Amino acid sequence: MLMPKHIMIVEDERITRQCLQDMLECYAVETIECYDNAEDAYTALKSSQCEMILMDININGTTDGIQLARKILQHKTLPIIFMSAHNEEDTIEEALDLSPYGFITKPFSVNDLAQTLKVAYTKFLSPENKYRQEEDLVRIDTHYTYSRSLKKLYKGDQEVKLNSKHIKLIDILCRNIDHTVDYATLRAEIWDNDDKAESILRTLVYSLRKQLPDLPLVSYSKVGYAMKRA
Repeated sequence: MLMPKHIMIVEDERITRQCLQDMLECYAVETIECYDNAEDAYTALKSSQCEMILMDININGTTDGIQLARKILQHKTLPIIFMSAHNEEDTIEEALDLSPYGFITKPFSVNDLAQTLKVAYTKFLSPENKYRQEEDLVRIDTHYTYSRSLKKLYKGDQEVKLNSKHIKLIDILCRNIDHTVDYATLRAEIWDNDDKAESILRTLVYSLRKQLPDLPLVSYSKVGYAMKRA
């Protein structure tokens, strides 16, 4: 099985960081980056070529590992493996919501670490997984990104707060990115086949444009709407 050559460690315990480095070096990992807080790790990722992240849940600073992972996954498709000395059910459930590629409970052995990394990296590189990643994250333009699995729109690093009807509209248009969706299809999907008048759809689009005037939502008179990649 494959092993990544460049790994980032986000861990606030110095002894654990050193232990992880020693273990990874035994498996010929060529580049190992280490950070103890979310801010430094996130800044480094802007230029880093790392292929995997080992993420401790409890790290230094006000942002924990789960929050940092959520922020990273808004813009990057990287395999993240969580590490924790705790087995609280709520913490594990919160981490699982992000579909991590692995979860390591401290203390762990060299074999535990190696097997988890190899399985996770092999899964990440699989053709099926690559296809799923490409299908999920829709990059609309330099400002906006839409996650189909999370059903959330992001502008830069921030989630855009929208109502459920706006999200349904964006979801449909992003599933058909660069293609026009006709009025009837939009009304049927947004209002669950309830026979709404076209004026209701126009009002919904107007309110979305008013909130996000730079969103590339294009109107085609008497036809429908499209989300156009810039």
